[in-house]
Amino acid sequence: MSSMFGRTLLGTTAATAATAVAGSIASRDVDTRWYRRLRKPSFQPPSAVFPVVWTALYADIAVSSAVVIDELESEARVDEATYYRAALAANLVLNASWSWVFFKAHRLVPATVVAGALAVSSADLARRAALAKPAAGAALGPYAVWCAFATVLSGRIARLN
Repeated sequence: MSSMFGRTLLGTTAATAATAVAGSIASRDVDTRWYRRLRKPSFQPPSAVFPVVWTALYADIAVSSAVVIDELESEARVDEATYYRAALAANLVLNASWSWVFFKAHRLVPATVVAGALAVSSADLARRAALAKPAAGAALGPYAVWCAFATVLSGRIARLN
């Protein structure tokens, strides 16, 4: 592992960890009476699934993004690396925002809109990654799929309530 990759991985790990912490703070409200009373669809996974899935996805985002950024910079594709970083930052802001809109603000329809924007952003991140390093793009595929599922789940909860 090059020192450049190590620094890049440290940066992407810090960014995803900050996102995870921000989302976790807002998601503490999952134990509230408000959340427990929401009608939820039959296809909602058990609550224990979410921290496991998100931990794996955040690790995937950090590593895959570091690989992509390092690849682009090593090939002197500096503009593409800059655009990827910006896309990653926007994605992580959307990611953390969903928990605040849903759990803290109790705004189900706006949370669904945020989830939809996150799904589009995640698919775009995977696309950008695939252009630089196909394996990294494929590795980000599950993130995009999970975000699309989360959008459907959010939308269904909004409709039921």
